[in-house]
Amino acid sequence: MSTVVALDGLLATRRLWRGQPARQAPSDAIATGWEALDAVLPGGGWPQGALSEILLPADGVGELRLVWPALARLAQGEGVIAVVAPPYRPYAPAWLAAGLRHAALQVIDANPRDALWATEQCLRSGACSAVLCWPQKADDRALRRLQVAAETGRTPGFAFRPVQAATNPSPAPLRIAIDTAPHRLRVLKCRGALVPPAPLPFPAVAQPG
Repeated sequence: MSTVVALDGLLATRRLWRGQPARQAPSDAIATGWEALDAVLPGGGWPQGALSEILLPADGVGELRLVWPALARLAQGEGVIAVVAPPYRPYAPAWLAAGLRHAALQVIDANPRDALWATEQCLRSGACSAVLCWPQKADDRALRRLQVAAETGRTPGFAFRPVQAATNPSPAPLRIAIDTAPHRLRVLKCRGALVPPAPLPFPAVAQPG
């Protein structure tokens, strides 16, 4: 009892700092379809209602293959995937082979400034099952708006950005970098869990949803 009283005194005089409870891992995460990646992510997948950043050394290093299994499940039924200002025209046969029907894709053409606005509106509306975007020069403020919009609309957003952005802070709860030599994934940030100490080999075979 005397120990409890002593602690109360220390807290009252601000000589002892009370830590905040640890964040709980999200319970509504979306399985990525890649077993090894799910195993290290909080809740076992992509965060729902949040922005995930995928950082690339160049276009075409497997970034779409990484998200296709989750998108295929989200697009089931009447789900719609918004693809905002992609750098290249989506190759329909590849998306179809990944399990994404044509009617589920809504490709939005926009200049860089309007693309941020369109992404924010798609995320905030809650009408999309997922939103993909390529904000090349988005600053912290712009990314924070996207994160808030994703939270408001309870919609997962995927932002593909140059790997150089890894040196800047980001409000996105999840940041993953893709390396090409060797081909692997580095989880740089995952809110709700510790960052894995070692990279993961780039996944080869998706797990069925």
